[in-house]
Amino acid sequence: MSSSQIGSRETKNSLGQSTIVACRIERDIPLDSRNPAPEWSDASPIIFCADWQGQHANPARQTEVRLLWTAQTLYVRFVCRYREIFVFDDSDPDGRRDCLWDRDVAEAFLQPDPSQPRHYKEFEVGPNGMWIDLQVSPRTERSTGDRFADARDLRNLGSGLKRSVWIDQEHYVWTAEMSIPMNALVARFDANAIWHANFYRVEGRHEPRFYSAWLPTKTRAPNFHVPEAFGKLRFV
Repeated sequence: MSSSQIGSRETKNSLGQSTIVACRIERDIPLDSRNPAPEWSDASPIIFCADWQGQHANPARQTEVRLLWTAQTLYVRFVCRYREIFVFDDSDPDGRRDCLWDRDVAEAFLQPDPSQPRHYKEFEVGPNGMWIDLQVSPRTERSTGDRFADARDLRNLGSGLKRSVWIDQEHYVWTAEMSIPMNALVARFDANAIWHANFYRVEGRHEPRFYSAWLPTKTRAPNFHVPEAFGKLRFV
């Protein structure tokens, strides 16, 4: 699956436009964003290029997302078309970077327990491999650092996330793979459970930046923290 094989239109799967399917695999796979494991071709992608309001589609900024899973690990692969790349040049020694969303990122918001609609987990990765993982919950004390925050606590998740990133400068595509331990997402994984999720991109250094979403949040100002807009995530 090369960068040139990304489709130019949004893909609908058999479960509907607002559902993403994670495909089960029989083994743990290595993270190699430049040379993806063959199992990735079995996962049906979602593809989006419109902004957070569902408008101004831009194929030059298209994002493709695929999911794989084992009982121990959830795998996420982003393939991101870009026009320019803007990244931070500093991070923690392990690559973690607070406020990563102030530069180019791909983001996965995962809600394993939809019965707690204001609680979910946020994972971000940048084109240079910097990352952040957060537990998002209703605010109980004042938090800082989230430019979209109005009523949320953002706490470091410590998920044990691993990632691989590659930039294909010839084709203006950057690719990221993440592996997230299931026990950082749920106490006990149930493949029959239906999770909620949404996926996003941010591109640009200064406003107006390009904020794109799989399922639009339709807020007046850019805001990804709208769990009411999340779609379904099924494990098959």
